[in-house]
Amino acid sequence: MSNVTTRFAPSPTGYIHVGNLRTALMNYLISRKAGGTFILRLDDTDQERSKQEYADSIMADLEWLGIHWDRVEKQSMRIDRYREAAEELKNKGRVYECFESSIELELKRKKQLNMHRPPVYDRASLGLSDANKAKMRTEGYDSYWRFLLNWTHIEWNDKILGPISIDASSVSDPVLIRADGRILYTFASSVDDIDMGVTFIVRGADHVTNTATQIQIMEAMSGTPPSFAHHSLLTGGKGEELSKRLGTLSLRDLRTQGVEPMALLSLMARLGSSKPVELASSIQDLIDGFDVSSFGAAPTKFNAEDLFPLTRAHVQSLPLPAVADQIKALGVTEAEAQDFWNIAKANITILSDLKEWADLFQNGADPLIETEDASFVQEALAMLPPRPWTKSTWSEWTEAVKTATGRKGKTLYMPLRKALTGRTDGPEMADIMPLIKVVKTG
Repeated sequence: MSNVTTRFAPSPTGYIHVGNLRTALMNYLISRKAGGTFILRLDDTDQERSKQEYADSIMADLEWLGIHWDRVEKQSMRIDRYREAAEELKNKGRVYECFESSIELELKRKKQLNMHRPPVYDRASLGLSDANKAKMRTEGYDSYWRFLLNWTHIEWNDKILGPISIDASSVSDPVLIRADGRILYTFASSVDDIDMGVTFIVRGADHVTNTATQIQIMEAMSGTPPSFAHHSLLTGGKGEELSKRLGTLSLRDLRTQGVEPMALLSLMARLGSSKPVELASSIQDLIDGFDVSSFGAAPTKFNAEDLFPLTRAHVQSLPLPAVADQIKALGVTEAEAQDFWNIAKANITILSDLKEWADLFQNGADPLIETEDASFVQEALAMLPPRPWTKSTWSEWTEAVKTATGRKGKTLYMPLRKALTGRTDGPEMADIMPLIKVVKTG
C-alpha cells in the first residue's frame, strides 16, 4: 500500500451537503489513485450538537455514493490523548492559560477594530505570574488555554493555491481548550492528523488561516505536517454566497429528488477544475482522471439543476438488469420489461418517472381531446382493432381511420396520440401500442 493517507472529517451535527461532499470526494480520489488509505473521522467533540443519527446519515450518504472508507475514527474516543498532547505542549511552553471572559474579549476586539487594527489577541494573560493566576482562580475566574504562535511567516506550497505565506503575528493565538474543558477543532484535528499519519489534506479555502496555525501546532508536537490543498468555495449560479443555502442542498435531499450517485460524483469531481464536466461511467474513471492541481482558486458556481441532465444521461445508459426490480415493482411483466424500459428510459430524467409511464400503460391516460376533434376521436376509438396489439397496430388502425374519415397528417395522428396518451409528444406510437392495456374514452 502507498503511504498516502487522506481523511474526511465531518462534524455529525447535521446532514452533509454538496460542499462537504466536494471535500470528501477530493480526499477519497487522491487516496484511491495512490493506492493509499482513506479515513472517515467523525469530529464529534461537541457533545451537545453531535448526534448519532447524523453520524449514521453521513455514513449512509457516503455508502450511497460508493465512497468507502478504510476505517472510522471518532474524536470523542480520543479525549485523553488530546489532554496528554496538551500537557506536552504546556511543558514546552507552547500553551498558556488565559482568563478573559467572552465579554472582555469582545470589548478588546471592538476597540482594535475602531483603531483600524486587526482584532488579534493581545496576549495579556501570557504575562500573568503564577501568583496572579492562582488568585484569579480563587476569585472564580474561568480559564481557557491558547497555543503560543511563533511570530514568523508560516509557509507552504498549496497544491491548489500555490505558495502561501502567512505572518503569524497577524493571527490570534488559537484557543485549544475552552473554559468548560472542551477540546476545540484546531487542536484535536492537529493531534489526529499527526497520530493517524495523514499525509494529504484537501479542504475549503476558508481554512487557510487554520492551516497556518495547525502547521505550527504539529511542528510543536514534533510531527511532520501533511501536504495541503485548499479548494475554492461554492457560490450560487449568479455568484451569490451559497453557504447559507447549503442546508437545502443536503445529499439526502438530492437523493430524494432523484439525483443519481454517478451524476453527483461526476459533477463534483470536475466542478471548478480546468477539465470539462462529463458523465463518468464508474468511480474508477473518476479516480483515474483526477488531478487536484487542475482546480483553481476562483469561487466556483454550483447550480443543482446541472445535476439533472447528468442524471438523465446516466439513467438512459442503464441496462435492463440494473432497473429490473424497480420495473417489476410497478407491475410490468417480465415479458414486457425490455420493451417498457426501451420506451421509458428515453423519456424520463429520474427513475421515479417510470411510475408515470407504468400508470399510463396499465391504467390509461386522461385523454386530451379538443372540442373540434371529439366526434372524430369517438369514431376512431370505435375502430380500434381487437387485442393483442402489436407494433403494426398503429399503422393499420390509423390507415383505416384515414380511409373512413378523410383525415391525414397531423390532423389525423395528433388527436389520436393525445387521446391515447394524454400527451402531445413522446415515444413512437407504434412502440407503445402493444403496452397500452386501458384506453380511457373521456
